[in-house]
Amino acid sequence: MSLDAVIKDTEARMEKASSVFREELKGLRTGRATPGLVETLRVEVYGSPTPLKQIAQISIPEPQQILIKPFDIGSLKDIEKAIRTSDLGMSPSNDGKIIRLNVPGMSGDQRQKLVARLKKSAEDAKVSCRNIRRDANKGLDKTTKDLGLSEDDGKKATEKVQNLLKRYEVSIQEMADKKAKEIMET
Repeated sequence: MSLDAVIKDTEARMEKASSVFREELKGLRTGRATPGLVETLRVEVYGSPTPLKQIAQISIPEPQQILIKPFDIGSLKDIEKAIRTSDLGMSPSNDGKIIRLNVPGMSGDQRQKLVARLKKSAEDAKVSCRNIRRDANKGLDKTTKDLGLSEDDGKKATEKVQNLLKRYEVSIQEMADKKAKEIMET
């Protein structure tokens, strides 16, 4: 494997870690209704846990309300059960065809706890990127020795990996700061 291949692989893995964090942010409650709050909720239908977005249409008719319309009316009770047992803290109202979820406002204390959880999650994403850098540096050292390349080439490749890490850490921090601001404002 060449040095460029190691760097490309590293960038792809860091992008994956960043996108996992981005998806995690979608599920955080901000006091406003968003489909991201419930779309990844697992519902036990037909004997297997399935993401809600695969078995129902999710819409936002009002800023504080989520409307869930199952594709199969028979799964309505299963969806309602999954919402009640989740950690969303919302009570579904079922009219036989659709489920309505009213998103309650959050107290200052709840907001603080959510921001603390957000910061921990952002730090976990950064640690993941640092671990990817560590693996990349090991790969670069091995590749440099195996191919008989100069130390300078190895150092340049290591610097590229370090720059990738900095870029992704800044990106993750910006996403976290933006979401924290959103949580504290609403």
